[in-house]
Amino acid sequence: MRTSNHLIGFLNFLTFLLSIPILGGGIWLSSRANNTDCMKFLQWPIIIIGVAIMVVSLAGFAGACYRNIFLMYLYLWAMFFIIATLIGFVIFAYAVTDKGSGRPVMNRAYLDYSLSDYSGTWLADRVSSNTYWSKIRSCIRDSHVCRKMARNINGIPETADFFFRRKLSPIESGCCKPPTSCGYDYLNETYWAPGAGLVGSDPDCLKWNYNDQEQLCYDCDSCKAGVLASLKKSWRKVSVINIVILIILVIVYCVACAAFRHNKRIDNDEPYGETRMEKAQPSRIHF
Repeated sequence: MRTSNHLIGFLNFLTFLLSIPILGGGIWLSSRANNTDCMKFLQWPIIIIGVAIMVVSLAGFAGACYRNIFLMYLYLWAMFFIIATLIGFVIFAYAVTDKGSGRPVMNRAYLDYSLSDYSGTWLADRVSSNTYWSKIRSCIRDSHVCRKMARNINGIPETADFFFRRKLSPIESGCCKPPTSCGYDYLNETYWAPGAGLVGSDPDCLKWNYNDQEQLCYDCDSCKAGVLASLKKSWRKVSVINIVILIILVIVYCVACAAFRHNKRIDNDEPYGETRMEKAQPSRIHF
């Protein structure tokens, strides 16, 4: 009995430790929501799941230490629903970030982003809606991500050749400069002037405003695509961690269920390997 209780207590302590990286992933998404991705509701499911695992694990740990059957039942049932919820969230995260990627550009190290590559997904519709985009646009502007792109070499602004060899983040590429197809001339990281040739047919070319550093390409579809690409990268990183933790949680849960059944069998004075029928019908041979 003691061995089973110790095992259950250890498993609950292990699940408590597993809740820490899940909670950490949610906090990391929250920090990116405030500074980079600017989607401020996506991190909450992960944070809630992490906190729930932590609380339920403590309840199970207490149940194992004090042999409290109610707490053990609470732990097993609650952990079952938490694991099911985590599975659903991982599937949801991959489903809504399934489409879209950056487009390579000739003689450029960075990628361009197009909203049409992400269209048709729940996340793209959410980001593109006027209600959410006005908040996201303000968040990107207030984070000064475009201003932070500036680089000087010995006090001289970076030249076009150096800039073209930079690997920009999706938001830097989509929101801080016009699409490459527009044919604008590079002046510095956030100043691109119309060239001598014709301006490209992309509607974003007319939305680009290099005279207003508070405007830039924040209303461009390429900016929305950059946000979606950034979200996809963030969600995929967290989802990989969640999948690994989920596999461990399922294994731990199965072992905990087996240990709990073993405890109940001992509480009922039912020796391991002996069925109830054998116990109820003892041998009739007497000496």
